[in-house]
Amino acid sequence: MRESVQAEVMMSFLVSEELSFRIPVELRYETCDPYAVRLTFHLPGDVPVTWAFGRELLADGVGRACGDGDVRISPTGADPLDEALIRLQVGHDQALFKVGIPPLLAFLDRTDKLVPLGQERSLVDFETHLDEALDRILAEQSAG
Repeated sequence: MRESVQAEVMMSFLVSEELSFRIPVELRYETCDPYAVRLTFHLPGDVPVTWAFGRELLADGVGRACGDGDVRISPTGADPLDEALIRLQVGHDQALFKVGIPPLLAFLDRTDKLVPLGQERSLVDFETHLDEALDRILAEQSAG
């Protein structure tokens, strides 16, 4: 059975120090791919762009700077009600987003109720659908 958690949050797309605009971003977690979260960015005048990365990275990133490579997440302050920066990078191109931490924590709490963090392997059909999940991730990366 496919179960999922979805949420929509508003993020600021930081184009430069002087220019930013708010965009809706869909957060999605599915038990068929229990290690990943997907963020779909709805940029004005463009097709939606989806990024998939580790749920643990998102969970860690709201508390401390983390991430290597294409996805980096860090809180902007010490207060848990502050904001986080999400940096997405492909080659030399990058996009920077700012989001409130409380909606991320609420989303992560809902994913944890569905599949507790660290218990992903306990899903009976995870092994069965591993190839399917990897194919979907590779297809999303090719399309992006």
